[in-house]
Amino acid sequence: VQLVESGGGLVEPGGFLRLSCAASGFAFGMSSMSWFRQAPGKERELLATIPSDGFNTEYADSVKGRFTISRDNAKNILNLQMNNLKSEDTAVYYCNTPWITLGWGQGTQVTVSS
Repeated sequence: VQLVESGGGLVEPGGFLRLSCAASGFAFGMSSMSWFRQAPGKERELLATIPSDGFNTEYADSVKGRFTISRDNAKNILNLQMNNLKSEDTAVYYCNTPWITLGWGQGTQVTVSS
């Protein structure tokens, strides 16, 4: 099993980024998937979840209306479109199943700063 997150970087407040998670070694197309983040000194936070069929997504209140989770089951890719970024979105972002049944990838750093 491998999860490889990418797409992070430094962006100004109000900007946007698109994260991706390349998954392999398990039945990605049959698995609900989620994005998490962990800011320095804080616990890991569940941000968004998408079921295997891509419908009925769910979001944490902190990102609702700004972030959009999506997936490409043909390519085993999970995406997170992040718009109107705020300084409090600064964190390392990870993908996993909602129940954290897979090992963690290395994550991708998102820094929102002017």
